[in-house]
Amino acid sequence: MSSLLFPEHFAALAAAHFAALLSPGADFFLILAYAIRHRLRGSAGICLGIAAGNAVYIALASLGWQGLRPDGGPFIALELAGACYLTFIGIKLLRAPVMASLPSQGESAPCPGFGRQCLMGFGSALLNPKNMLFYISLMASILGPVSAGQQWLVGGWMFLAVLLWDLLVAALVGWHPLQQRLRPLLFGLTRLSGAILLLFGLALLFNRALACLG
Repeated sequence: MSSLLFPEHFAALAAAHFAALLSPGADFFLILAYAIRHRLRGSAGICLGIAAGNAVYIALASLGWQGLRPDGGPFIALELAGACYLTFIGIKLLRAPVMASLPSQGESAPCPGFGRQCLMGFGSALLNPKNMLFYISLMASILGPVSAGQQWLVGGWMFLAVLLWDLLVAALVGWHPLQQRLRPLLFGLTRLSGAILLLFGLALLFNRALACLG
């Protein structure tokens, strides 16, 4: 797909990026936990924050910034902060009160404000420096050298892909008919999401400890 607008390998990059979105990570389980309890109204800001966090790393990758090497101080600091953040969110979800009942259609349980949601999602994406490494490797190995305009095009595409995919996930999880079908599992899914986020955080801490001992 080569043109004045699209880089030559744009299709391959878009496919690889979307394949990565299909792989559940910490961001996915954060969206899942809040969409279960608060539907799209209580998770749309999280989706926007996650997309914005990815956009920061997309921009840095486009600029060829190499400051976040796996053995560098900034990377280690971000990794430790991210581990603590995911651990905190995981424990918070595990301790969340049991929902007595699901809100009726058209209603939503009390949820965090939109600004707080955005900060929560932004922190989840930004405090995961592996996102930076992913975008650097993706753009270096597939995209190659391109013009500034093409970089903006590719970066905008990936931002929109993250945002729209996360909004779709949140909308489906919060869809009332689906929630009614999964009603007996909702509380367990919230707890499971919290446990997985906690494990993500502990795994980051464990891997960093092993790296330091090695």
